[in-house]
Amino acid sequence: MKQILLINDVVGYSHVGMVAMLPILTYLGHPTYNLPTALVSNTLDYGSFETLETTAYMRGTIPVWEKLGFKFDAVCTGLMFSEEQARLVADYCKQLHAEGTTVFVDPIMGDGGRLYNGISQRQVELMREMASVADLTFPNYTEACYLAGCQYKAEGTTWAEACALLDGIAALGAKSAIITSARVDGRSCVIGRRSDEPLAGFTQHIGDGRYFRLEYDEIPVSFHGTGDIFSAILIGHLMNGEALMESTRTAMDTVSRLIERNRALPDKCRGIPIEQCLDLL
Repeated sequence: MKQILLINDVVGYSHVGMVAMLPILTYLGHPTYNLPTALVSNTLDYGSFETLETTAYMRGTIPVWEKLGFKFDAVCTGLMFSEEQARLVADYCKQLHAEGTTVFVDPIMGDGGRLYNGISQRQVELMREMASVADLTFPNYTEACYLAGCQYKAEGTTWAEACALLDGIAALGAKSAIITSARVDGRSCVIGRRSDEPLAGFTQHIGDGRYFRLEYDEIPVSFHGTGDIFSAILIGHLMNGEALMESTRTAMDTVSRLIERNRALPDKCRGIPIEQCLDLL
């Protein structure tokens, strides 16, 4: 049983971000806490939304927790809403890491070869700082290209290029990395690079090689929040002692089952109703 802190947004209408991750990690046996980066009315694809950035609350909360002596075994960061907030979280992650906390970084910045609206190049630099203290970071292919400063290729990469991209993220200081939504040698896959040394926070199979590639068949359905679900399942299994490559495969297969069960739902922007699907975990 590990104490896990989530630093992510809270969306009022949709199973995305922290709303999707909390029930999964709790079901997998981990007391889970939250430091919201923003309150968001609904996912942006509805066309109209309201947000309340919570940087001031975060800045006040961190010293209160320090005074009370609260400790976390792991922290996972998600969407940041400003350069000031990204700097605050980057500094906090560095502090937690120095105290022995396992740091997971989901560098949410963009997709499809582009940054999301409102994400600046300065925030990309701060994400690189956060990745530098990550025990594991798991960008999608677009985000990996921004982190490593590599060219985005819509047609996908070769295996050699994929390994070089993982090496570029490791060069930032990240001890291990996973890239989701990759296309390598014409196949959809998740690729990973383990650290060269054993990690205190979770298990790796050092003898299996430095890189791995796990292929999957794409399901032609797009739900919001599946990346958050993937992250939560991955972290939950890592914190339960399952090794990196096996945890990645578990997360991939579980997300596929969740999509298949819910693919007929008419409003994909609401995400997957995860509380009704915990039996698949």
